[in-house]
Amino acid sequence: MKVIETALAGVLIIEPTVFTDARGCFMESFSARRYSEQAGITQAFVQDNLSRSRHGVLRGLHFQQRHPQGKLVSVVHGRVYDVVVDITPGSPSFGRHLGLELSDRNRRQLWVPPGFAHGFCVLSDWADQSYKCTQYYDPDDEAGLAWNCPEVAIDWPIAQPLLSPRDQRHPTLSQLARTLPFDTAHP
Repeated sequence: MKVIETALAGVLIIEPTVFTDARGCFMESFSARRYSEQAGITQAFVQDNLSRSRHGVLRGLHFQQRHPQGKLVSVVHGRVYDVVVDITPGSPSFGRHLGLELSDRNRRQLWVPPGFAHGFCVLSDWADQSYKCTQYYDPDDEAGLAWNCPEVAIDWPIAQPLLSPRDQRHPTLSQLARTLPFDTAHP
């Protein structure tokens, strides 16, 4: 397993070891011991999610306010452009983002610690994205950041994304910053 640190503190790209032969491939998608020892991910995962979306769908940028979730994200089928944004007031990288392609071919995983908004858009015909979460989903706690916030300036690889009505109404970073409950440092 290879762990790649990013410019956003705590956000990691993980490249699992993949064993391939004439039959196909095998990889360990998660091991608490290995991820703790090699990547420093010690939080317990309490919920696994699977999202299936078609080409052009953009989901996000989502987070929970009072019970922030850490997420270990991967793509089981297809290709997505995955994005995280630091939304922790007082953080040196507040408002900065990281975007990268996750796919069933590169098999990369993305560790998104609590204190970050997360979203993705689908580049293939269909994509199945899997993510492990450190907190339970709470619909009363969910919030979001505008996918096209000019302050964050994400260069999404699609011009006209398909958005849910909720994702069309999220506030900008400066509007959001007035209401964020996070501590001044990443957990």
